[in-house]
Amino acid sequence: MRIELRVCQHCLEGDHGNEQRTQVINDMVNCAERIKEYKEIIDLDDVVIRRVTENDPGKPEALPVVSATIQNDQIVLNDLQLVTEGPDGNMLIYVEPQDVLTVLAGNVDEISKAVHEDVTVDLSPTGAQMISDADLGARGPNADGQ
Repeated sequence: MRIELRVCQHCLEGDHGNEQRTQVINDMVNCAERIKEYKEIIDLDDVVIRRVTENDPGKPEALPVVSATIQNDQIVLNDLQLVTEGPDGNMLIYVEPQDVLTVLAGNVDEISKAVHEDVTVDLSPTGAQMISDADLGARGPNADGQ
C-alpha cells in the first residue's frame, strides 16, 4: 500500500497570498510526514510528498495518477491531490482539500492507536475546523437524537 501527496510548493510557502490555504497545505504535509515516519505501523510501503511548481511537468513520483480540471477551455493539472493505492492495486484519488486532510488525519489517528507515544499533529485552526466539519459518518445522521 502506498500514498502520494501532491502539493503546490508556492501554496506551501505562502507565495499565493492565501493564508488559510497555506495553513491547510502545511497541515497536509505535516500529517504526511508523520505518516511517513510511522508508515510500517499501518502497513504502508511508501509515502511520497511531491512539491510541484509551475515549471514542473506534472509527472507523479510514485503513483501514476494526475488529476485535472478544465479552466477557460483548457486542461489544467491539479496542484493538490492525494492518491492512495490499496493492497489490491486499486487507487483512490482525493482532490478536495477537506477530503485530503481528513484522509491524512485519519491515518495519523490510526497510528496513534497503535503506538504508545504522542504522534499527533498540531493542525491550524482552519485545518482543525475542516476535520471537524467533515461528515465522516461514524455516528450516522442525527446520531445526537435530533
